[in-house]
Amino acid sequence: MSERRPAPTVGQVVLGKRLQELREAAGLRREEAARVLRVTAATVRRMETAEVTLKIPYVQVLLTTYGVSDEEVAAFVALAEEANRPGWWQRYHDVLPDWFSLYVSLEGAARVIRGYEPHFVPGLLQTEAYARAVLEDGTIGQGPSGPDLIDRHVALRMERQRLLRRPDPPHLWVVMDETVLRRPVGEDGSVMREQVDRLLEFVEEDRVTLQVAEFASGPHPGTYAPFTLFRFGEPELPDMVVSEYLTGALYLDTRAEVSVHLEVLDHMSTRAASRQGTADVLRKYREIY
Repeated sequence: MSERRPAPTVGQVVLGKRLQELREAAGLRREEAARVLRVTAATVRRMETAEVTLKIPYVQVLLTTYGVSDEEVAAFVALAEEANRPGWWQRYHDVLPDWFSLYVSLEGAARVIRGYEPHFVPGLLQTEAYARAVLEDGTIGQGPSGPDLIDRHVALRMERQRLLRRPDPPHLWVVMDETVLRRPVGEDGSVMREQVDRLLEFVEEDRVTLQVAEFASGPHPGTYAPFTLFRFGEPELPDMVVSEYLTGALYLDTRAEVSVHLEVLDHMSTRAASRQGTADVLRKYREIY
């Protein structure tokens, strides 16, 4: 049986979906593909849904069975070998829960990242001091904590931010609730002042669209929980939504679910403050702190 991994990479998700498409195009059921490999249908399903690594001998046999040319098989295998390599975030396996490992993988592969954040400054926009203060206040989640683990969490968060400094960064578009600015983080105002200054810098950058959903704009349909929508450059990979809860997250990729979240984001973006309006709100809170 294929070796189980803590969480799939985006490459494994893409290639798993492609394997399923090729099988279906060949007119084979999972049970028939499984007989060729002498494994269970569940093993084929786990490969197609990226629950396990793409075992190269299995991939080669399946592609040949599906009528794929030798040249295409070689290209697919090369992609599978690359997809099976651990991402940089695996260095943080001691503090990175399985459910969030896939999130970081999606984050690094996306061309557009859109989201709603009702509680805290989004992780990709946090200063180190703000991130540390949030984590020290007990928002790491369930499980053991301590100075060393907090250092590791902060290091991971800062490492994630490097994607915004890439030559080809994704476009980050966030609607942030005004509550985030009203909730003080840190023992004194210096943490919040530095964080607001950082947000003011991001407001002026083309790679980031930051909007504040002001209290005055009233309720909106996204007030239930934070969520993120990822859009990718690969046509094989559909938009994906991640909705977080206390101990994990839901990964949604059906067209109906993604469409609802996209519609909500569009609605919130229309009602939230403009770039100039957001800058004005941030400056107001900068004076308060």
